[in-house]
Amino acid sequence: MLDIADQLSRWCEQGRAFAVATVVAVHGSAPRQPGAALAVDVDGAVIGSVSGGCVEAAVYDLCREALASATCTLQRFGYSDEDAFAVGLTCGGVLDIFVQPVIPTERAELVGALATAAAADAVAVARVVRGPADLMGRALFVRADGSCAGGFGDPALEATARAEATVFLDTGRTGTIEIGARGSRCGEPLTLLVESIAPTPRMLVFGAIDFAAALVRIGKYLGYHVTVCDARPLFVTPARFPEADEVVADWPHRYLESQALDGRTVICALTHDAKFDIPLLQRALRLPIAYIGAMGSRRTHLQRLGLLRESGVTEAELARLHSPIGLALGARTPEETAVSIAAEIVAHRRGGSGRPLTHTEGPIHRATTSQPSNRALLPDEWVTLWRVGGRGGWDVPRRG
Repeated sequence: MLDIADQLSRWCEQGRAFAVATVVAVHGSAPRQPGAALAVDVDGAVIGSVSGGCVEAAVYDLCREALASATCTLQRFGYSDEDAFAVGLTCGGVLDIFVQPVIPTERAELVGALATAAAADAVAVARVVRGPADLMGRALFVRADGSCAGGFGDPALEATARAEATVFLDTGRTGTIEIGARGSRCGEPLTLLVESIAPTPRMLVFGAIDFAAALVRIGKYLGYHVTVCDARPLFVTPARFPEADEVVADWPHRYLESQALDGRTVICALTHDAKFDIPLLQRALRLPIAYIGAMGSRRTHLQRLGLLRESGVTEAELARLHSPIGLALGARTPEETAVSIAAEIVAHRRGGSGRPLTHTEGPIHRATTSQPSNRALLPDEWVTLWRVGGRGGWDVPRRG
């Protein structure tokens, strides 16, 4: 849905009712991915696509039916020999598509989410696409600053959905998750489709050393856009950091001042050299970014704190500094050190303690630390063959 937010937001501004069909899951080969959408307004105008043409006509009819009945539906479209060239997906894949009617004056949370996405701001939307009838299509959206709107009428469910949507928003992912009907990890599940639009979060690594090369690799694995910056052109070269997205020869503080950063940005200062670190950290600690860590021994750390205080950095600002950087894993090699740094970044982002799970109690995945699941709906969850006018697909009966 968010991929056609510009047009849908204009329809909302005009007060035009519409139905939007969104790809929930893809099985096998299919031309479009989860989040792809097609919408039809009350006058029959069409925007977007869910399959590149394979099932567009059938989905168009579904949208018209949803507008007429004011109800949501979840359908499966798939390949079969007899109708592959008529309606099904000739590529052999299967699409799960959720169709929802939207009346702008009654869906303020969707209107707000679409407007946010149309303005090119980061946003995640969680919608119920399978579950109790009274929750189908209900939505909650989360902005990059953590604020949210909409909901499901249940605080526990909303807290879990908000945490899951935030996880997806961190990396601009789209997919489905299953949670208990009241936000638990067990019990009769409901399925949320979480769509997000956000630039890739950034990791800025300052210091062209061997530890930086290892951190670049794990930063990329975690989904960051990784930049390596060092003031020494001899050391900061693409050949030394082939997996980095950017390699920059510049003074760290000068490069930092030239960048537009958001609240998901991670800074790792690995130079442990005061002439680089102090100007960099003095500026970084005053920015609204996610994490700031600095490498060095305990002695270097204490000297660094003294120099930062002398430069005017306040105690509140110093409290944001993770130094010495990383968790106490006993790391020795550059690769092990990169793991300890990455572990601290994840723990800080998700509110984790960093303690062994063996020594903790309660749920492993708390609401503030929950991880997304991209589990697709199982075949046995689709029980009724649906055929209208030669169209093929699966109809999911509502629960509740």
